[in-house]
Amino acid sequence: MTWVTTDSGELRRPLTVVPPGERGATRIADRVVAKIASQAAREAVGEVPGDAAPPHATVVVHHRTVRVRVHLELDYPTDIGARCSRVRRHVAERVRALVGMEVPEVAVHVERLHPAHGAAQGRTR
Repeated sequence: MTWVTTDSGELRRPLTVVPPGERGATRIADRVVAKIASQAAREAVGEVPGDAAPPHATVVVHHRTVRVRVHLELDYPTDIGARCSRVRRHVAERVRALVGMEVPEVAVHVERLHPAHGAAQGRTR
């Protein structure tokens, strides 16, 4: 190995340039990805009934791919399909943008529907 002499006369090893791909790796914990997905789901759902639990997510990370499962509660009546579609799209976009992983699947599970205030309770004829 050759040594380099600095201006002050010290001997030091020369700086080596390591290509970016060989410098190391960044690992994002699964729980961090799940928190990002949960926050994105909250953003997409918007207002939820007062007694509803906030949306939460679980994830499975495999290499550079994330599969997300979102659990949420919605008010009723509402367009359930449209709201779930908005959640899927927003969660996939935010996770992809913030984590840099592909999101091929976002499964949305509606755990409970909360009737709107003033809506009829029970069965009606």
